[in-house]
Amino acid sequence: MDTLFSSTKTNPRGIPEAPFVEKVEQYVKNPEDFDMCFSKFQEHLSKYKYMQESKLATIKQLKGKIPDIENTLNMCQLLKEKREAVPDEDEDEDEEEGLLINYQLNDTLFSKASVDPKDPNLKVGLWLGADVMLEYPLDEAIELLNQKLADAKQNLDVSQQDVEFLRENITTMEVNCARLYNWDVQRRQMQKKEGAGSAA
Repeated sequence: MDTLFSSTKTNPRGIPEAPFVEKVEQYVKNPEDFDMCFSKFQEHLSKYKYMQESKLATIKQLKGKIPDIENTLNMCQLLKEKREAVPDEDEDEDEEEGLLINYQLNDTLFSKASVDPKDPNLKVGLWLGADVMLEYPLDEAIELLNQKLADAKQNLDVSQQDVEFLRENITTMEVNCARLYNWDVQRRQMQKKEGAGSAA
């Protein structure tokens, strides 16, 4: 039974494709092995469902993470645009004010800050996860955020492909389990009829 699942094709992430049971007799050589065979199919069905739940959780996480990266990247790009903007001739440099920015301190608390985009020492603090924040020069922050955004979008695409692949295989395995179960019911009914016929 293990070779049945290990010898099948896999998707690019190595998830095996579920075989389709056309003839139960190909998998259940001896009726006494039916319970073991059926439990193997149910076990693999459970594995597919577990992987699907894991992938769905990843998708949910990425769908929340991507907008945050995009917002941070937009803010950094705005700072860069302001830094590189040529000052207006009519504008007095002494009257220039910093860029007033609203930012989020936590889930329910926002604050304002005045940032001078022309400051040559301007650095951006980025959360890297696990309560770690590092400061980066503006250009490095933009480069890092672009890479993180590209990676997150690619991971989302891959996870969505895997969910679709798993959904198809879950359906196949549910059909397989139903076919095996029905075959066993019919086999037992035939045995009862044969037993009743020989008794008569």
